[in-house]
Amino acid sequence: MSDSKLSREDLVYMAKLAEEAERYDDMVASVRQLAERNIELNVEERNLLSVAYKNVVGARRASWRVLSSIEAKEGEKSADDKVDKIKAYREKVEAELEDICNELLRVLETHLLDNDSTPEGKVFYLKMAGDYHRYLAEFAVDGSDAKKRSLQANQACAKYEEATRVAARSMDEGVKKEEQGLPPTNPIRLGLALNFSVFYYEIMNKPSEACALAKKAFDDAISELDSLQEEQYKDATLIMQLIRDNLTLWTSDQGDDDKGPDNDGTRVEDLDS
Repeated sequence: MSDSKLSREDLVYMAKLAEEAERYDDMVASVRQLAERNIELNVEERNLLSVAYKNVVGARRASWRVLSSIEAKEGEKSADDKVDKIKAYREKVEAELEDICNELLRVLETHLLDNDSTPEGKVFYLKMAGDYHRYLAEFAVDGSDAKKRSLQANQACAKYEEATRVAARSMDEGVKKEEQGLPPTNPIRLGLALNFSVFYYEIMNKPSEACALAKKAFDDAISELDSLQEEQYKDATLIMQLIRDNLTLWTSDQGDDDKGPDNDGTRVEDLDS
C-alpha cells in the first residue's frame, strides 16, 4: 500500500514505529503526510510532529555547532586548506537545516494553523513557527547572511508575539472557549515563554528583555501552582526549573560588567519543538 493511501491511524502507527527505530527522517515523512491532510491534529499527533522534526533538526544543529567550533579553531591556526574544507561541509549542513526548517514552516502555515480551532493548538504551532525561524536565524552568522538573519529574527519575533497574545487572552467566565487563552501554568504557555526569552537572549542579544519575560512567566505561574493536580504540577515545575536556571545564568552574566551574552559556548536551556 502506498503512503498516500494509508489511514490516519496507520500514519500515526508508522510515525511511532519510526520513532522506536530511531529513524527520524521516516518519522518526519509520516507526520508530514498526516499534517498535509488538512485535519486538526490531536495532542498525540502534535507531539509526534514535534518529536520528529526536533530530532532531524536537532542532530544537524549539533553538527553545525561542532563544525563551526572546529572551523574557528583551524582559522586561528591559519590552516586555510582545512578551513575551506570545513566551511564547505558546514554549508552542506546549513543547506539541509534550511530545507527542513522551511518545509516545516510551510506545513505549519499551509496545513495546520488554519485547521486548529483550539487555543492550545494555535499557541503550540505559533511557538513552533517561532522556534524554527529562530533556528534559521541561529546559523545565519556570516557577514553576508546579516540580512537573512535579520529577516528570520523578525519573523521569529512576530510568531512568538502572536503566540503570546493568544496564550494570554482572557480566561474570564463568559468568554467563548475558542477565544480563551491558556493558564500561566500550562506547559505550552510556559514553554513559549522559555523559548521566547532564549530568542531575546541568544538571537537579539537583549538580556534585559530576556530576563524580564522569563521572570514574569515564572512569577505568574508560581502563584497558581497550588491549584494544580500532581501530573500538571510536574509538567509545569519542570519547565519552570529551566526558566529559573536561565534566569540564574543571565543575571550572573549581566552582573559581569553588564556585558550580556558573550557567545562563549555556554548553552542556555530551551524547550525544543
